[in-house]
Amino acid sequence: MKTKNSLLAVLTLVIGLGTLTSCKKTQVTEKDGIEYTYVKEGSDKAPNGDFILYNLVITNAEDSVIYSTLDQPFPGYLMANDSLPAQNGMDEIFLNLKQGDSITFQSTANIIFSGNFPAFLQGEDQLTVKLGAFAVKTEAEMQSYYEEVMMAEQAKSAERAKTLMVEQAATIEAYAAEKGLNAQKTENGLYYVIEQEGTGDAVTPGTTMYVNYAGYLLDGTLFDTSWEEIAKANNVFNEGRPYEPLPVNVGMGQVIPGWDEGLMLLKKGSKGKFLIPSPLAYGEAGAGAMIPGNSILVFDVEVVDVQK
Repeated sequence: MKTKNSLLAVLTLVIGLGTLTSCKKTQVTEKDGIEYTYVKEGSDKAPNGDFILYNLVITNAEDSVIYSTLDQPFPGYLMANDSLPAQNGMDEIFLNLKQGDSITFQSTANIIFSGNFPAFLQGEDQLTVKLGAFAVKTEAEMQSYYEEVMMAEQAKSAERAKTLMVEQAATIEAYAAEKGLNAQKTENGLYYVIEQEGTGDAVTPGTTMYVNYAGYLLDGTLFDTSWEEIAKANNVFNEGRPYEPLPVNVGMGQVIPGWDEGLMLLKKGSKGKFLIPSPLAYGEAGAGAMIPGNSILVFDVEVVDVQK
């Protein structure tokens, strides 16, 4: 699949930033023998201690994107340091970047990734690299820029979460109907079922609750449990971990928001089920290999003890 984030997108970022020459120049690195071409050459080298910002696109022989900074909130960057020795050809190219440089070259996956190439590649696969250095910033400017980018990304993420909450609410309600669950919904979007009422006073923030649990993806895949018998039944038993109730100081942000809110609805001896949309769980990032990004989670929980 060809990407729209091609060299044109990289060049858009560098045009107008610094003085550019129009001639193309080809050089070869001393290490690894990488032949690289300046599509445009800048003239402003970053002073030592300043940061040079760049965008990078790596594609394979079919022009499919292997890696791209253009799809990430923050571009690539490095601190200028004339005394830093180049360990390989890639280092030579990056350590000599100037503001306004636009460079392209081809090499093997083994050379480009310094031997740590992704598992879906072979070491001798030919890849194309397109690199554009578009700004130089001091440490203070870099910090401000980072904060601005992260604030903008948080705003975008919040908007995506709002959309997901609506979409996943429909999915959760269909799941609950299919399973015959009489699930209630909180104002924040958590769905829960109290299967057994507990006893004692209502739980307040900071209370320690000891909770047994089993967590599933919506397709029924178990990703974690504190119950030994459930772990064994699902062939995920691990002799190296204890199977015991998890202590949680509720309402303190120690656990995912869906748990923090859900546990506050329970008492000692309660049994329940949480149906948690991804923004109240592990969000866009997911968690480890077992929980993909934007996953709706289902938890069976039992409050074994409560200590204030």
